[in-house]
Amino acid sequence: MFIKEILNEIEQYAPLPLQESFDNAGIQTGDVNRSATGALLCLDVTEAVINEAIGKGCNLIISHHPLAFKPLKSLTGSTYVERCIIKACKHDLVIYSAHTNLDNAAQGINYHLGHLLGLRQMRILSPQKNALLKLVTFVPTSFAQAVREALFHAGAGHIGNYDSCSFNQEGEGTFRVGEDCRPFCGTPGVLHHEKEVRIETILPAFRRNAVTRALLSAHPYEEPAFDFYPLGNAWNMAGSGMIGELPESEEAHRFLLRIKELFRASCVKHSAIPGKEIRKVALCGGSGAFLLPEAITSEADVFITGEAKYNDFYDVEDRILLAVVGHYETEICAKDIFCKIISEKFPTFALHLSNVNSNPVKYL
Repeated sequence: MFIKEILNEIEQYAPLPLQESFDNAGIQTGDVNRSATGALLCLDVTEAVINEAIGKGCNLIISHHPLAFKPLKSLTGSTYVERCIIKACKHDLVIYSAHTNLDNAAQGINYHLGHLLGLRQMRILSPQKNALLKLVTFVPTSFAQAVREALFHAGAGHIGNYDSCSFNQEGEGTFRVGEDCRPFCGTPGVLHHEKEVRIETILPAFRRNAVTRALLSAHPYEEPAFDFYPLGNAWNMAGSGMIGELPESEEAHRFLLRIKELFRASCVKHSAIPGKEIRKVALCGGSGAFLLPEAITSEADVFITGEAKYNDFYDVEDRILLAVVGHYETEICAKDIFCKIISEKFPTFALHLSNVNSNPVKYL
């Protein structure tokens, strides 16, 4: 089995184009065209994690946080990042990170946290914008089904929990065949009329190339007519944070104690406890305080995240309970997500969850 086969499964689950512009998810070091001996799954790549991978005979490390988050100007070993890269290269290790692409995936970090809390009717708190395209093409009636199936297989036609979505309208197309053409139908120099179906479907913008290839492969015409239109719709299948409801309302203090235990947090920092019970829960793992306005607008009773600034606790103004449980604590589940993705496809492959506690924050 090649390393790239394993990483392909991660990217099917959390495509790299879902990452934020500031991020550096993907391959950090190494040659993915080599055979895989084992994978170590972790949150952060540290020198201890590198040593752990070597000791377990793994030539692949999959982390949530990118090792090379900022551009390197030198490689002298003066920082832990540089030392990790140098050692990984010496031992032919591939380091791969799935960061904000895993955060923004429909069933990524935040979905996992919501599931842990027992939330129902979950949806993405802040869906991605300007991320969708509409494809319109015109196909001979007898080939319409084959073209639709090819488009759907390439990733088009998904709306929420529905797939194979399209609009189809019958009509008549006209064209005149040129002298050097090899037409599917029609006679050179003669105006031709063909019964066609106008097919409209939707797709994530990053799948445009794959869908175009599928269309050109399945379409019978030598020169198919098709157009892509950008859509202003929010994409509800990708984005930041998650929101859902508890099966039953909980008293706020009891709820805080429960999430402290669930997240194995040393402490829970929180704003003033409101006089109402908790039912509607918004959350975002890691540094998610930027979603506070969306959580308030969504009328959530509580917003859970890993980090928040001092003034964020002022900004809630008793409109919502803000609960901060730790960056590490809200994202350590990435290891379990990686394990699930890979083991379902490759059940006999050697997977190891790192035993290194890479949390840099300590508590007295």
